[in-house]
Amino acid sequence: MTHADSPIRVLLVDDHPLLRDGVRMRLHVTQHIRVIGEAGNAHEAAQLTERMRPDIVLTDIRMPDANGIQMARAFRDRFPATRVLILSMHHDAEYVQRAIACGVCGYVLKDGPSQQLVEAVDVVHRGGRYFSPELAVSGEDMPPEVTRASHQLTPREAAVLSLLAQGHSNKEIAHALGASVRTVETHRLHLRRKLRIDGQAALMKYAVAYADLQGGA
Repeated sequence: MTHADSPIRVLLVDDHPLLRDGVRMRLHVTQHIRVIGEAGNAHEAAQLTERMRPDIVLTDIRMPDANGIQMARAFRDRFPATRVLILSMHHDAEYVQRAIACGVCGYVLKDGPSQQLVEAVDVVHRGGRYFSPELAVSGEDMPPEVTRASHQLTPREAAVLSLLAQGHSNKEIAHALGASVRTVETHRLHLRRKLRIDGQAALMKYAVAYADLQGGA
């Protein structure tokens, strides 16, 4: 079946109507991609996804009631046939790693060329993953070796790693563990020192790989 016979159905999620207008026009210049619905927040996005079952949800990270990464985590179980693609202005590697941990299928920068967005939609629809070339962390990056020093982790440090791998923020981890945000930040610092990891993005990659290892153990 050709693109013309079966266009890629996209739900666009962003709290700025003007930006949605621009993205819709960028996608509609192709013959094989159609924006079938638009939402201004995560709640609306869930309702529309339930009703319309889009192929792809294209969402910003920042929204009034949640963020795109949290939404991806929720959609992963609720709408397994719908793939989530992030469209963001944030280049920060930790955002990208959190997004990967939560099951997004791609991450495209808003200031990139329009062809990147079209290419991302195509790749993600085919079952692949797409990350803007300008990002410091590529979706194809291999995780660091997870066996080093992992046997030295305390139960609380292991719990922090597990929650990091699920894409939770420091505030969410603090709530889950019944601790303060400052305590979680201290745990993250100790983990970096103990594991000899440089930077928060590298810690996120380690957390995802560690969780995979534990799941397969």
